[in-house]
Amino acid sequence: MGRTSRRTSRKRSKLAGRAVAASVALLMGGGGLIAVNVYANAEEGTDQPPPRSAGQQASTIDCPDVANQLPEVPDAARGQVDRQLAELDGQITEAYGQFTQAQDKESLLAPLEEKRRETLSGITNTLDQAGARPEGLDSMAPCTLRAADQEQAPEQGEDQGQDQEQGQEQERGQEQEQGQEQGQSTNGPDASDFVEITSVRPNVNRPRNGRNASRGTFTTKCGRNENGKFNPDNVIVAPGVSNGAHHMHDYVGNQATDAFSSDDDLANGKTSCRNQGDKSTYYWPVLRLQNGKDEDDAQADGGGKDQNVGEIQTPAAVTLTFAGNPRSKVVAMPRFLRIITGDAKAFTNGDANANASWSCTGFENRQLKDKYPICPEGSKVVRTFNFQSCWDGQNTDSANHRTHVAFADPRTGACPQGFRAIPQLVQRIVYDVPPGPGFAVDSFPEQLHKPVTDHGDFINVFDERLMRRVAKCVNSGQRCA
Repeated sequence: MGRTSRRTSRKRSKLAGRAVAASVALLMGGGGLIAVNVYANAEEGTDQPPPRSAGQQASTIDCPDVANQLPEVPDAARGQVDRQLAELDGQITEAYGQFTQAQDKESLLAPLEEKRRETLSGITNTLDQAGARPEGLDSMAPCTLRAADQEQAPEQGEDQGQDQEQGQEQERGQEQEQGQEQGQSTNGPDASDFVEITSVRPNVNRPRNGRNASRGTFTTKCGRNENGKFNPDNVIVAPGVSNGAHHMHDYVGNQATDAFSSDDDLANGKTSCRNQGDKSTYYWPVLRLQNGKDEDDAQADGGGKDQNVGEIQTPAAVTLTFAGNPRSKVVAMPRFLRIITGDAKAFTNGDANANASWSCTGFENRQLKDKYPICPEGSKVVRTFNFQSCWDGQNTDSANHRTHVAFADPRTGACPQGFRAIPQLVQRIVYDVPPGPGFAVDSFPEQLHKPVTDHGDFINVFDERLMRRVAKCVNSGQRCA
């Protein structure tokens, strides 16, 4: 079944029902959606209980996302600003813990605003000292209450729908208790987050190759994380912050990667890649079975303490391929280039930066961005990350970790003006999980384990000579490994 071998406990976890009080450094920092939810009734006697029904309610605290509003942060100030953004996220998570118990949820907003205002003032001062004073950050201190985004329940007869509505209030307390006893997260996923892949129409369209297209590929083989390297850090977004991701990551490639890794640490680290010239870091949120079974991290940061519960699944296959551009030749990636694709806060921020896609083997011409697939028997779940393939030619990172790279035009394949085409990393991750809606990726607690929040991270630590070989292979139309 592709499960990791690191197991210590099979007891039913009670962590899922506990409030989370640890601090969170959300992927883009400083904003969040706080939600309280309960699971639907689990089928008695099964190891694969269904997720919550779509009709259940969620209440949220919605805070503006500060990181996306910041100006370019000077290198000298970036570390301090990252820590201050993590502080904002910690405040949201603390409010999340209180929110689950508060009778008067409105009363949480004023103290949260006060804390945010103080931290925002600190960010302003940090940037002011670096010569990049931002305007208007203070206006982002207030947060609001609102209902969480929710889809309609599956179609049913009118009488049946009325009966379900009438009985829902009586069942809700029982459902929450059962979910806690079975070790499930009480904050998602939702039944409406899943769809039968066979009901999805083919939707993949790619630009045609032009005369100057770079048609080759280079594949690097780095394993499936069979050795079980996990941590809840994010060295790109929250360097120097332990548990900066507040969800667990799978790592392949560089084995020295954690929150405190410098470029030198990565350059000198060991790698799981077959070609030892590739010491790059490839990481993504783990996928877990929502089956009521404890994982080793059931009482740890990034795991149960952050409402990520269930058995971590080791991928059945991981393919890392660098592809070309349909319009032009590619240039070699600069060493230590950092790229994030997708948005771990897409449930809060909207899907503008959502980019990971879900499908099933045998159906990969049908890709889902905001739903998990239910695969037919014999078919496996597939996650695909198509990374940005255009580079600004100067920077290996940017303040929001996005603007130094860009996506090619989806219709023509051309890079934006001022950007150069680079080999495009395509990560394909396959899981052999039981059929049905019994799995989810790790997420920040308030993101409810939504599939739209999936994301991948990459740091290029190829030997420069090998990276030149990658570009040459892609440009010449060869298939190399």
